[in-house]
Order: sequence, then C-alpha cells, then structure tokens
Amino acid sequence: MLDTTTPKGSRAAQRLAEEMVAWLTTVRPDGRPQTSPVWFLYRDGEFLVFSKAGTARTVNIAANPRVSLNLDGNGLGGDIVVVEGEARIDRDVLPADRVPDYVEKYAGFIARNGWTPESFAADYPIPIRIRPTRFRVW
Repeated sequence: MLDTTTPKGSRAAQRLAEEMVAWLTTVRPDGRPQTSPVWFLYRDGEFLVFSKAGTARTVNIAANPRVSLNLDGNGLGGDIVVVEGEARIDRDVLPADRVPDYVEKYAGFIARNGWTPESFAADYPIPIRIRPTRFRVW
C-alpha cells in the first residue's frame, strides 16, 4: 500500500511514525463530513486512535466506516499525506494507559493537559482502529 522504497513513501512513513496530530474525517449519517484533530499511533499497518464516548466520530463510524486521515502539509502545498481507510471500534484493544507505545508517544501531551496516563484512558476509553485502503502522498 505505502511504497516506502520511494522518497515520498519513505518520508510519509517517517511522518506517520513521528507526527503527533492528524486530522480524522468521518461521515455523518446525513452525509456531511466531520473533521477533528486526533492523536494516533501507526503500527503494523493500522492506526489506533482513542476517543471520548458518545462523540460524533464514534457515532459516525458506527454508521459509516469510511474515513480519511490527513497530516498537515509543509505550508507550501507539499509533504502531503492522505490516508483513506475503514474504521472500527475495537473493544479488544487495551486501554490507552496499557499501550506502551501510545503512552510513550503522548507522555508530554498527557502531562501538559493535566492528565495521567490512567486519567487520559478513563476520559478517552473508545479505541478506534483504522485500516488503510489507500495512501496518497505528494
């Protein structure tokens, strides 16, 4: 899917590993797109996002699993990464505070927001997995 043998694909893979915030677009039942910033972990070919319960994104995903996840560009129309995929609520995922890679990646953000890993996991208990179906990079 993501051809990491090309310079753009390699750069996209690096950004997916290092970027802290992505823009997740879900589709409301009435067909309107809804975009929100999310923290994410990209591992083993899938994205993991944690959400508050009862949010529009979880309702939207239950009705329509098609999503788009985008990273900010470089401000000059380049370094763009767009991922189209299918999302699902995955109740088999451990809570955020028990996912070491997630806690390590977001430790600073969690602390700056006045949370502990445990309180973050309590506030964002809904695990969302996103399986990419298409990558677009330029």
